[in-house]
Amino acid sequence: MRQLPQGELKKGNAGATGQRTGGKSSDMIPLSAVPRRMLGRTGLQVSVLGFGTAPLGDLYAKLDDATAIAAAERALELGINLLDTSPLYGRGLAEHRCGTAIRRIPRQEIVVCTKVGRWMDPFHPPSDGSGFAGGQPHRAVVDYSYDGTMRSVEQSLLRLGTDRLDLLLIHDVDVWTHGIDAIEDRFREAMAGAYVALDRLRAEGVVAGIGIGVNEAEMCVRFAQAGSFDTMLLAGRYSLLEQPALAHFLPLAQQQGIGVLLGGVFNSGILATGAVHGAKYNYQDAPPHILARVADIERVCDAHGVALPTAALHFALGHPAVVSVVLGAQNPQEVERNVAALSSPVPSALWTDLKAQHLLDTDTPVPSSVPRCCGSMRIIICGLSLGAIMAG
Repeated sequence: MRQLPQGELKKGNAGATGQRTGGKSSDMIPLSAVPRRMLGRTGLQVSVLGFGTAPLGDLYAKLDDATAIAAAERALELGINLLDTSPLYGRGLAEHRCGTAIRRIPRQEIVVCTKVGRWMDPFHPPSDGSGFAGGQPHRAVVDYSYDGTMRSVEQSLLRLGTDRLDLLLIHDVDVWTHGIDAIEDRFREAMAGAYVALDRLRAEGVVAGIGIGVNEAEMCVRFAQAGSFDTMLLAGRYSLLEQPALAHFLPLAQQQGIGVLLGGVFNSGILATGAVHGAKYNYQDAPPHILARVADIERVCDAHGVALPTAALHFALGHPAVVSVVLGAQNPQEVERNVAALSSPVPSALWTDLKAQHLLDTDTPVPSSVPRCCGSMRIIICGLSLGAIMAG
């Protein structure tokens, strides 16, 4: 294999503000720029809200190119500089669309994150059960070997139209994806192959930081103990509803200086829609006990005049190990609502009441009024607002 040169919401659902999507694009965006934080040891400053591109791979529905690309462009216009994608998303389609969007702005102004663990075979059609409504007519080949990783990276560079990547994550090495019987083999393959490749690319300057992207906090701990990682993207395991990452992974990330990115902070839907009939939890219909707990959380939010998804977004950013929350969007309006949620007021009494009603543990970190400094941008996360004040 030739070496490289050096160098969650469906259309029409509630956005992060709890409002319905659709309609004309609004100019009423409270923030002129999304705050930024330093990502671990990488030296990269990333926006506290990242743009997740799974929907751009036709995850929920087949999107037209203009709408999909416009969503990415709107995110960048509003100050989101972290773009999270993967070859998996539409079997390369999301990367193609992202590549069109980022060609129009200076490369140094954005942080591009993509993933390895699959490469695309253009000579065979997709296998059944891809989970995407559309996408490219190519087959995804799961491959965590060294050569497979290098092939995946090279394909991503071509689709994105760039000569370097900022972040590379080993994707989906978890029980959720591969099953309990295969996970040990996948983990060993990833550490012996993909990790070695990414570590080399980091040393050569092709990528600024390396990490993993998984659905289980336990796998984050295993990888953190097995290698030297700069960042980890954890989906669904630290949210207003449940915090299994709180006990072990997040303290370990703080100790090791790993910058944590969070995905799935709405638990695949229920923290965006509320406890309605048909609400989704972990991509399935929510069971009764989950519906009941979310209904209790929503009542507290309503008492303080805060939309449930807004509270969920602010909560996820309250842990000191968390650098950014990655939210997907299918169109510019959904992006705008996600950004607007960052500046929506969330009184500190809401967190106090959630703890008093045993809906959060008493020692769970919540957004505070303590300023966090980040290079030229001072980030203030407080009960009344979340904003950025440019130094000077």
